[in-house]
Amino acid sequence: MPPRAMWTGQLRLSLVSFGVRLYAATESANRVSMNQLHKDCHQRLRNQLTCPVHGAVNRDEIAKGYDYEKDSYVIIEAPDLEAIRLPSSKAIELVQFVKADEIDPLFVNAPYYLGPDGPVAEDAFRVIREAMQRAGLVGIGKVVMKGREQLVALNVSGKGFLLTTLRYASEVRSPEQYFADVKEGDVDEEQVALAASIMQAKAAPFEPSEYTDKYQAEFFAVVKRKIEGEKPIVVEDDEPVAAFNFMDALKKSVADADTGTGRTTKKKTTKTKKKTAPKKPAARSVAAARKKKKKGA
Repeated sequence: MPPRAMWTGQLRLSLVSFGVRLYAATESANRVSMNQLHKDCHQRLRNQLTCPVHGAVNRDEIAKGYDYEKDSYVIIEAPDLEAIRLPSSKAIELVQFVKADEIDPLFVNAPYYLGPDGPVAEDAFRVIREAMQRAGLVGIGKVVMKGREQLVALNVSGKGFLLTTLRYASEVRSPEQYFADVKEGDVDEEQVALAASIMQAKAAPFEPSEYTDKYQAEFFAVVKRKIEGEKPIVVEDDEPVAAFNFMDALKKSVADADTGTGRTTKKKTTKTKKKTAPKKPAARSVAAARKKKKKGA
């Protein structure tokens, strides 16, 4: 049974429409997250809402307002938002189809999974999915989500769809301003060939599961050591190279790649995985340590 949908509505193609459910495609629960504590007693700090005129306020006293000019607000209430009725409020309308390579990665934002809304919608869902897969096309549409009308790309993914929100052109910065100081000029063909050979030696199919967040693993290792009363291990930074010769560095890199010392291999990644500290036990140990400390006090 699939997880709970974060959005339900219709997928619409011209006069054809059927129910769909939208699910989050990524997980953020395992990311490192820390709380702010009082330095003296280590109690967690709480954010308090205050009015500069009346002091502390309760959440039921809060209204939403749009700042249309400095220190001037127009109050926005629920009926005002409900009055905004766009075709994309309850449906994802596919208005265009493009080749996947036409979508610049710069415009790609967040991924979601899109599935049928129950057995009644499955037949139409399969037909549209099969037609898109055979045509090799990606659907472009719009949907109201998270308080705005999102531009989306719909691509076939296994037995369902991968829906990706896209950035609008107005949200993407032009690259010219960042590369204006980069000068045009000839390159050394021997150096280019050496650089290409290094890349070729490291070329391999991309396997996301081979990569892990080493910083997060080391963070939980530090947490575990502190729970056990050990001092953190300070890793010394590598000494900077006194003199750097680009050609020598290229040649050495080629030699390392040929011998395998410069490769990013599965063995290296697997070794990192084995060192990963378990996350949940560390979190429980922290809670236990806090309780123990309070009892001792």
